[in-house]
Amino acid sequence: MNTPNIHHTLTVIAQQCKGCTHCMKRCPTGAIRIHGGKANIDAKLCIDCGQCMVVCANKAIKVEQDSLSQLARHTYNAAIIPASFFVQFSEDTSLSDILWALYEIGFTHLYLAETGVDILSVLPIEDQKTNLPVISNFCPAVQRLIQIKYPLLVGNLSIIRPPAQMVAIFAKLELQNHAKQLGIFYITACAAKISQFKTEGSEEHNLFTGIINFDTLYNRVCSLLSKSTEPHQGYTFSFNSYTQRALLWSLVKGQSANHNGRTLAVDEMHNVLEFLEILEDEEVTTLEFLELDACAEGCVGGVLTVRNRFLASEQLRHWAANEAKELDQQGRLKILKHKKSLMQQLYLEPVEPLSVLSLDEDHTKALQKLQKVESILSILPGIDCALCGSPSCRSLAEDIAKGQASIRQCAVLKLRNAKELTTLAKIWGERPTAADE
Repeated sequence: MNTPNIHHTLTVIAQQCKGCTHCMKRCPTGAIRIHGGKANIDAKLCIDCGQCMVVCANKAIKVEQDSLSQLARHTYNAAIIPASFFVQFSEDTSLSDILWALYEIGFTHLYLAETGVDILSVLPIEDQKTNLPVISNFCPAVQRLIQIKYPLLVGNLSIIRPPAQMVAIFAKLELQNHAKQLGIFYITACAAKISQFKTEGSEEHNLFTGIINFDTLYNRVCSLLSKSTEPHQGYTFSFNSYTQRALLWSLVKGQSANHNGRTLAVDEMHNVLEFLEILEDEEVTTLEFLELDACAEGCVGGVLTVRNRFLASEQLRHWAANEAKELDQQGRLKILKHKKSLMQQLYLEPVEPLSVLSLDEDHTKALQKLQKVESILSILPGIDCALCGSPSCRSLAEDIAKGQASIRQCAVLKLRNAKELTTLAKIWGERPTAADE
């Protein structure tokens, strides 16, 4: 399978960036450098997790979004909406009121994204023939992280389509008579999902007509509700059967609860990184399923959410507690009506490692550059101050070895002995500057 060119969603607003290094230090793949006092994101390393956006105090990092004006292009508009969207509102706002507002905005059909969990529970899914533990592919940021930093674990990733994708397929089957006039929109709290669904050549690319961000849609719904004084009763989802386990899916341990055997759930990027290191070192041998969420508390902690994740999580659990434990017969029959088509699109192609961290594509040259990195590291102070514009001394050493940076960038060495720094630069094969002559 050919690896498609990744569509990235995060960009730096240069006018607002102060070069403060917070984003650079937070990035889990080391994709950010500070050049000319501004943050620069390396597209090859970025996993669109949005951690940089979260820590940026200057709001200098923005995420791409589609406009709601796209709805006017279609006669029929179906929205695939995660349960976590509805708990962005306080319990004073009823589900029916929110659904009314969404229909008013221009959506003709509304599907709960977690309905995909119930769809998967009805279909006869075979056990995945892969390494154990099976790692959930639900979080695209984690999947890309594994492809880049932990390529040995790529074979552990699940190849079953995540729930929201199954709902998109189901909605298209349900509305196939309107196919030419139909738009399918995903509502997301996640920059990585925008990237995943917009990457041309990927298996997910043609599922959605557009992606609408949580915060944008939330503001529109609030605006409509503020102008309406009457309660709006009787509004429901287009497929109005869903279970407790479906609603809880996107919360921490929501996926694990749907698997037999020994499972583990890990949330927040720094915890995920720590555990993947352990897993790569083969220190874990007894787990059968691993749920990894880049965001704290799962999707309620997404970078595009507007409400406190703990309040949202509690409200979602309360909602789930009042729903059925099993899917009703009517819902099962609707799913089974499309069983053949759903089964044909159930499995994804295994993903491949993204060899972007190697120092050189040529193995011999890569080894030579690695030796150079170690030599440079022995000279650098090793305090990871980031004043050079790289997140760590090792990152600077690697950049120097690849010809992308200079030893002169090290502020500590400059303070110690500027003349010695020039000598070192010559040793590493760097061109002399005007100041050296």
